[in-house]
Amino acid sequence: MKRTNPAKGRGVDPKFVPITWNEALNTIADKMMELRKSGESEKYMLLRGRYSYMRDVIYDVMTKVYGSPNNISHSSLCAEAENFGAYYTEGMWGYRDYDVSNSKYVVMWGCDPLNSNRMVPAIIKRFGDMLDNATVAVVDPRMQTTATKAHEWLPIIPGQDGALATAFAHVILTEGLWSKEFVGDFKDGKNLFKAGQIVDEAAFSEKETHGLVKWWNLELKDRTPEWAAPLTGIPKEQIIRVAKGMGKAAPNVAVWLGPGAAMQVRGGYSAMAVHALNGLLGAVDNVGGTLGGAKQAANSMPKLDKYLDETAKKHGKMKKIDQRGAKALPALNGGKSGGGSIANNVATGMLEKNPYEIKMAIGYMNNFTFSCTGAQRWEKAMEQLPFFAHITTNASEMTQYADIVLPARITMFEKWAYVKQKQNRYAHVALIQPVVEPMWDVKHDETEIPFLIAEKLKERGFSNLYDCLVNEYKDPETGLSPRTGQEFALYSVKYYTHPAWSAAGAKIGDKINGWDDYRQRGVWNSNPYEYKQRWGGKFKTVTKKFEFYSETLKKALKGHAEKHKTDTDDILKTCNYTAKGEHAFVPHYEPPFRHGEVKEYPFAFIDYKSRLNREGRSQNLPWYYE
Repeated sequence: MKRTNPAKGRGVDPKFVPITWNEALNTIADKMMELRKSGESEKYMLLRGRYSYMRDVIYDVMTKVYGSPNNISHSSLCAEAENFGAYYTEGMWGYRDYDVSNSKYVVMWGCDPLNSNRMVPAIIKRFGDMLDNATVAVVDPRMQTTATKAHEWLPIIPGQDGALATAFAHVILTEGLWSKEFVGDFKDGKNLFKAGQIVDEAAFSEKETHGLVKWWNLELKDRTPEWAAPLTGIPKEQIIRVAKGMGKAAPNVAVWLGPGAAMQVRGGYSAMAVHALNGLLGAVDNVGGTLGGAKQAANSMPKLDKYLDETAKKHGKMKKIDQRGAKALPALNGGKSGGGSIANNVATGMLEKNPYEIKMAIGYMNNFTFSCTGAQRWEKAMEQLPFFAHITTNASEMTQYADIVLPARITMFEKWAYVKQKQNRYAHVALIQPVVEPMWDVKHDETEIPFLIAEKLKERGFSNLYDCLVNEYKDPETGLSPRTGQEFALYSVKYYTHPAWSAAGAKIGDKINGWDDYRQRGVWNSNPYEYKQRWGGKFKTVTKKFEFYSETLKKALKGHAEKHKTDTDDILKTCNYTAKGEHAFVPHYEPPFRHGEVKEYPFAFIDYKSRLNREGRSQNLPWYYE
């Protein structure tokens, strides 16, 4: 569809009219070439929401070869603060796996795995056995699906997760319930962890961890259940009961950290505090605990160097529109200043034209004018955006700002793609394949549409993207290059999944006899994840150990501070954290950041994912919930 009303705004009728795919693609290619010819390719932006692992083509390949730094993922809206917790304790930036089949105590913290987790069927299958074999506790303000069936529900006051986590840690230490095998012990065997008392660091001998006594002295010694109860709304008796339950079940404990505990201002330290419990209990990489992930049989994105011209090399290195790495926006993904996305700040960057103006954007599987906090900023930003193309399965709030609307195939039923996942010690490479013919004239969002755009760009004298796609994404069975968008959709998924259905995959998992066999099976499964494979100094942290005192975070914060010619205390203050000095490097309690006085605004809004969404996009349709 094409917009015929130049005015944009909330409630403004776009007056869309039907057009051909040819006209739509020509319009998009013309806009892209205009920016390239004027030396402004950085002013093109790609916005993605949820995605399959065919994302590389539209998100990375097309954007980078074209010559823009602005491929912006939704990840900071999704789970980056959650990942912060695992990375700055055990060095893993990503979702953890949980060995729930062998757990004796499971804490679902800020998540609802029976309702909206990526692996809902896997948890439903195992949940009956979990209830029989383990104690299940749920920490969530809302009586959600998993909480209704759990043995313990802890209806925490929103934002107080760090208080509860540090109180649990306090009880585990004062009761002597930490894992001696993983953490270590006092040299004389006498427990010196007493409420309010400083402990000599030299008295404790650590094994697989770093900085336990520092953590106690800086934070935990005063975090008693009596202190936490009024903050969290959880009775001290329940805090003690759950903490002791975890300690007695250790190391077969899984503290399942979800976004509810972390995806908020000051949430990074809450995530660290919650995840640190796994280290304290010796559950990391252990039976019934929290795990890394087994190797997955899939190819990486091809190297792009030979397809990058001078424009792409120069403009692709410019600052991104989300302002990541600015003083107030460290985005410390992977320990690097500006290492991660800040999707919700894109609107601010667009409105401020800082570091420059965005003149053209393509979005897919996203609806930021609805799903982002402060959505009014997005409405204003989209109003002033000169050109926007939306690739979508359904008209949404964001679609109303589009100049061109490109209808996409439905992922579950009509599309070639694949996804990578893990659950209960096994990693998966699952094939998504068309099971019905589309009723309408729709196309693959992540593969077919970029290929068709590449053809149009080639017609206009820029063939680099087309050359990359036809040369690098050949059919691994025949060696043929794709000639059409639909062939590219098929060949590209065969390229990425080739290890799963070849000898490479058989070395680390299922033996699958070629593409046809893979299509019939629909999934490749790994060999089971090996326990304790990161013990013995193999954690990807600065110390190579599980860090209660995070040298990894210390290095990252200092690096960001030096970049801005200041110190870590100033950075923390700028980012609205209360910690100072050494306190900044341990998991600790931060009081919730909120606008307005509690007396004037007594309620805290808690959102949740509908069980109907399955990680998909949504929009403001009240009947959807009826």
